[in-house]
Amino acid sequence: MSQAYESARGISAVIFGGALVWVGIQHFIDTAFFTPIVPEVLGFPDFWVYVSGLVEVILGLGLIIRKSRRRAGFSTAVFLVLIYWANLNMWINDISVGSTNFSTSGHITRAIVQVGMIWLSLWIAKWPQRKES
Repeated sequence: MSQAYESARGISAVIFGGALVWVGIQHFIDTAFFTPIVPEVLGFPDFWVYVSGLVEVILGLGLIIRKSRRRAGFSTAVFLVLIYWANLNMWINDISVGSTNFSTSGHITRAIVQVGMIWLSLWIAKWPQRKES
């Protein structure tokens, strides 16, 4: 791969990682914002908000640190698949978060963004690994 391509991957990892750290910290600062979308079947919504916030901070730092980037990329993709359950819960049960209540097209856009973040995570992880010729 070209140096520019690898630089773009590294810059993307740092920006995306920084965003994950920021959102993870928000889970501790404004827990009440996130608790409404925790699926009721899990119980203890504050606990799940704290756990997911901690995981986001760890994954974000993992993306920022070059040595852990590949593992963090794969782990972030898995995390984003699992955490989508909360977004789906918000959509199915028409749950507002803060003053935000998404329309159907808003939820579809949010799902597309989630898929984009999963793709970005896998790209940062260099998956699929291409064989050098």
